[in-house]
Amino acid sequence: MFQNLGWATGYNIFAIPLAAGVLFGAGIVLSPAVGAVLMSASTVIVALNAQLLRKTAL
Repeated sequence: MFQNLGWATGYNIFAIPLAAGVLFGAGIVLSPAVGAVLMSASTVIVALNAQLLRKTAL
C-alpha cells in the first residue's frame, strides 16, 4: 500500500505542474492527450504493483 501511495504521490507531484504549464517558458508543454495517457499508465502501474505485492506476500 505504501509503495502505491508513494508512486501515485510522486507521479502527481511531477505531472500536475507539468500539465499546468509550469515549464511552458522552457518550451516543454504536455498536451491533454499525453496527460490522459500518462494518468492511465499510472493507474495501470499501481494496479499491477498491488497484484505483485499480493502475490509476493503469500
